[in-house]
Order: sequence, then C-alpha cells, then structure tokens
Amino acid sequence: MNTKETQFTKLVRDQKSTIYTVCMMFGEGRDEVEDLVQETLVRLWQGYDSFEGRSDIKTWVWRIAMNTCISYDRKARRHSERTSSLEGLGIDRADSSGDDRQIKLLHDRIHNLGVFDRAIVLLWLEDLSYEEIGEIVGISAKNVSVRLVRIREQLKQMK
Repeated sequence: MNTKETQFTKLVRDQKSTIYTVCMMFGEGRDEVEDLVQETLVRLWQGYDSFEGRSDIKTWVWRIAMNTCISYDRKARRHSERTSSLEGLGIDRADSSGDDRQIKLLHDRIHNLGVFDRAIVLLWLEDLSYEEIGEIVGISAKNVSVRLVRIREQLKQMK
C-alpha cells in the first residue's frame, strides 16, 4: 500500500464511528446505511487530496458525510415516498420495552425533521460545541443555538 492509501485507511479507521453515526441517522435499514457509508467513503477518497487542513480532519469528515447523506435524502424524497425507519429495520413498536419505545419515538421524530435540522440535532447529540456544529453546517454558533431551541419546540409538537 502506498502512503496515501495507508493514511486514508487510518483516517477511515479513526473516523468510522462518525461516518456510521451520520449514515445511520439518515439511512433507513441496513442496506441503505451501508450504501450511504460506501458513498461517503468514495467522496472522502475523491476529496482526500484536496483537504488542506484549514479545519480539523474530524470536521471535514462530518461535512462530507453530512453532505453525502443530505444529497441522498433529497434525491430519495424527489423520487419516492419514504417508509418509516422502524419498518425498514423490521422493528415492531408493540414488542419494545418502555425505554426502547421512547428512543424509537425520538428517532422517528428526529427523522421527520428537515435534513438541515436533523443534521444539527445529530451533531448536538454527539456533544459537539455550538461552534463546531456551526463550522460543520456553515452557520454561526448563535444561529445554532436559536435553531436548537426551535427544533426542540418542533419535536415537542410532533405526535
């Protein structure tokens, strides 16, 4: 393996959980998540030479993964109606414990948000600072704060 391939392999190994976290939030079912992971890896490889190090490598990976998933989500919404993420995973709400049901309900609600709001919530759930979230999605930290307040209200209103 040459140096570039070795460095890229290390990057993927170090950032695997980030890539999967983003893809799992946007994908419905294992096959779709795996497709998103593969597409993200392709885009990371294509952009690897152009990464200039002006931001942290983790921030760059987040952006590539988020943009890949958001683009996929937009295309999918244009071409067909989406099915419930729980149906895609073969999960039956009636068979779940109380905590599991709450988690699945929250996941469903987050999944019903717009792609930009979903991205912000995902980053927030990963304990990133407002500054880091803003850098990844391209808005100010103050705007992140305002959007999170609005998103929380929106989630409370969902039934």
